[in-house]
Amino acid sequence: MANSTFQYRAPARALHWIMALLVLLMIPAGLLMVQDWIERPLQNTLFIFHKNVGVLILLLVTVRLIYRWLRPPAPLPNSLPAWQTRIAGATHAALYVLLFAMPMAGYIRVRAGGFPIETLDALGVPSLVPRSDALAETAKAAHYYGGLAIGAIVAMHIGAALYHGVLKRDGIFSRMWPPFGSRSS
Repeated sequence: MANSTFQYRAPARALHWIMALLVLLMIPAGLLMVQDWIERPLQNTLFIFHKNVGVLILLLVTVRLIYRWLRPPAPLPNSLPAWQTRIAGATHAALYVLLFAMPMAGYIRVRAGGFPIETLDALGVPSLVPRSDALAETAKAAHYYGGLAIGAIVAMHIGAALYHGVLKRDGIFSRMWPPFGSRSS
C-alpha cells in the first residue's frame, strides 16, 4: 500500500518517533535507577535524566494530542479487519492516556516527596503539589503500575508494527515510516 492518503502527516510521524525513542530510553532508565547494586553517581544521573525527560514527554504528548485534534490521522484502510481496527484504537488510546498519566504521576511523586525537577527549577516553575509523603507514595505506586502497563502496551504496539511491516507487508507500518518526509503537514 503505497497510497499516501493513508499515511500520517510528517509532523505526526516526527513526534511519534521522537517520543518512541524517549520512551524506549525511559523504561530501562526507570528500571535501573532504583536498583541497589547501581552505584550512587550513576543512580543520580539516571534519576535526573528520568525526571527531566519525563517533563519533555509530557510536553510532547500534549503537543501531539493538540496536533492530532487539529489534524486527525488518515483512516485505516478498509482492508484491515474490524477487530484489528478496534485493538489499534484501544492501544493507541491507552498509550496516549499513559503517556500523559505517567509523567504526571512522576511529577507528583517527585514534588510531593520534596525532590527537585532540575529543568522546571531552572525555569522557576513552582511546585504545583504540596509536600506530602502519603501523596508521594500513592503517586509512586501509580507510576510503578503505569510503568508496567506502558511496557506491556509498547511491546504490543511494536509487535503489531513488526507483524504488519515484516510478516504481512500490508502497508500499515508504512503509515508511520519513514519518520520524516513524505506527506506534508
